Amino acid sequence: MDWNKLAQALIPDENVKPLEWYEAQYPERNLEKGAQVTRLAPSPTGFMHIGNLYVALANERIAHQSGGVFYLRIEDTDDKRKVEGAVEVIHSSLKYFGVAFDEGADLCGNYGPYYQRQRAEIYHAYAKELIKNGLAYPCFCSEDELSAIRDHQTENKLLPGYYGEFAKCRNLTEEEIYANLKAGKPYVIRLRSQGNVDVKHTFRDEIKGEITVTENNQDVVILKSDGIPTYHFAHAIDDHFMRTTLVLRGEEWLSSLPIHIELFKVLGFKLPKYAHNCSIQKIDGETRRKLSKRKDPEASLTFYREQGYHPEAVRTYMMTLLNSNFEEWLLKFPDKPLDEFKYSIGKMGKSGALFDIVKLNDISKTHMAKLSEEQAYDFFKAWADEYGTDEQKAYFADKAYMLKVLSLCMGIGGKKRRKDFICAKQAVEMISYFFPSTFAPTYEYRFDKAVVKTVLAAFKGIYNYADDCSAWFEKVKQVAGENGFATDMKAYKADPTAYPGNVSDVAEMLRIATTGLANTPDLWTIMQILGESETLARLDKAVQALN
Repeated sequence: MDWNKLAQALIPDENVKPLEWYEAQYPERNLEKGAQVTRLAPSPTGFMHIGNLYVALANERIAHQSGGVFYLRIEDTDDKRKVEGAVEVIHSSLKYFGVAFDEGADLCGNYGPYYQRQRAEIYHAYAKELIKNGLAYPCFCSEDELSAIRDHQTENKLLPGYYGEFAKCRNLTEEEIYANLKAGKPYVIRLRSQGNVDVKHTFRDEIKGEITVTENNQDVVILKSDGIPTYHFAHAIDDHFMRTTLVLRGEEWLSSLPIHIELFKVLGFKLPKYAHNCSIQKIDGETRRKLSKRKDPEASLTFYREQGYHPEAVRTYMMTLLNSNFEEWLLKFPDKPLDEFKYSIGKMGKSGALFDIVKLNDISKTHMAKLSEEQAYDFFKAWADEYGTDEQKAYFADKAYMLKVLSLCMGIGGKKRRKDFICAKQAVEMISYFFPSTFAPTYEYRFDKAVVKTVLAAFKGIYNYADDCSAWFEKVKQVAGENGFATDMKAYKADPTAYPGNVSDVAEMLRIATTGLANTPDLWTIMQILGESETLARLDKAVQALN
């Protein structure tokens, strides 16, 4: 077999250069010893999974803590999955959560192009070299023939794949190959595997530790019929020439590790370190399963932006999943920047990370409680501008008014900050009663309508906006006493059956009438924020609703 002639016949790409040229074009990076080069390499599908953030955060921390480089590569070899604007979604989603790339797709960098479809020349050069060395060959099998092989393997409980006796084109003669080419039969280029499945060796995974790996015997496709490489082939070449030192990826790629090890070997490249992280899972009833983008809205990064989770809260929560010692560090240093935490790949879990939205909400509440009213205003306004209704957008027209609302609802200036707010959507909905356009009370009282009506009318008659908190409360007590309610809590506790209720029950009636809710922050302050005319109008509306 004249392998040089065959290589030229199969890959006549005149643009390919000597392999030495590519090595010179993409030299070793000039980095300090120990600096790591990591990457995120998604397909441009337009969907960003929470798992993408999980991996991106780990890669970014590893690279930047070591003084290395974190880059973005777009693996667009599958054109059918490509979605316009997908790269912008990747950039904007990760930027929102505080993850930034040093170089890569749509950015600067000397190791591009960072789109695989733009790197065809390099793949062709190395596929051509493998053919010249007898390490790759053309396969003319049709889809029907491949399907028949798969069916036979399934029926006979054999290992699936294109190998051994099933590698029909592996040993085609020179005459057969050229006859097929002359006939115009489409073909792919396959690796001529040198592996033996009976041979196993120990491999060091940076997360899972020592694992046993079987040699590859699959003659996998490296170039598809359109000349575009498969993921296996492209990633090996790209990781070499982008000088990746650590590949951190999902554990679903463990089964492909033997293929990748062999590809690096036949290409003559140094194998990077590999770390296979566990999947993100959730409890579903009594079972534990992988978080699904089809079943679980929280699987999408868009969910957290639409709900208005603060990016720092999500980032904090993700760190609890990524490193087992992070929470201990956070308890010691609750106010330190997250980047000061020393991230360690060795502290990543070896089994599935369990997603818990209740825990995320608790972390989010704590983070929200640290914001000033100005910070909360800016964050909530940005959310409303992008995701809110027209009424919610209008909340922010009077900044001074909104700052008063937020200061009260967040407990700013009090002895202890309130932790009522989880995310922007929930917070903006929670404060809707402060705005006439969205004030829609249901008036659910615990007392008879006649009693409530009398109480509300009596308080409305003596209410004075100028009263301070003490004078205001004395009037609440006055109305309570006039209607038989206990004004002294000790007396009420001593004999609760002697009264229809106590002063706090009267305050609750006023609260429901004014806000539509039984539980709110300080009612006197709410009335001060609403203003005299709005407060009186609401009391009047509540009385009329009882008719």
